[in-house]
Amino acid sequence: MDHSLKSFLSEIYKVDDQVLNEYLSHWSEYSAPKKTILTEAGKTERYVYFVKEGIQKSYYLNEGKQHIMFFAYGTSFSGIMESFLNQTPSNYYLETITNSTFLRLSYEKHMQFIQEHRALETLYRKVAEQFLLGIIERHHQLMAFNTVTRFKSFVKRSPHLLNMVPHKDIASYLRIDPTNFSKFINTIRI
Repeated sequence: MDHSLKSFLSEIYKVDDQVLNEYLSHWSEYSAPKKTILTEAGKTERYVYFVKEGIQKSYYLNEGKQHIMFFAYGTSFSGIMESFLNQTPSNYYLETITNSTFLRLSYEKHMQFIQEHRALETLYRKVAEQFLLGIIERHHQLMAFNTVTRFKSFVKRSPHLLNMVPHKDIASYLRIDPTNFSKFINTIRI
């Protein structure tokens, strides 16, 4: 059993050890090299992923251009959550930026445990609440912050990504022109 996932989930909501251990025993390790598309637009997400190592991006394409929505990295969930939860085709892609190692669980196994154990249902309701709060905060930043403030906020929150993720991807995520992003890197004190 992987203790990082158990610890991660236990910090969100405490579930009886026996139930949690049984649930975790069904997660399997999965690895993918960099630049692997894990989920394609139009396909249904079959797994929920827990990132052990590596970085992924979710994005949609508009006129052939990638628009980055999220990054996922070590000790967090990854996957196209709305597609996974609703078992409907995804509107966007999930791709590895770096070599990545995950634990993953199928939708069928996840739902079996959620239906059998109220505590796991509560745990994932809390996970969904955190996800929603993150989306609301990101929406607020995109709507209310100017480009410099978005850049500074990102650097404060995730400075390690500046050296691990292509700058064009970060610029897309922040909705900043790549040329301006380069200027910010060179002129704003980090």
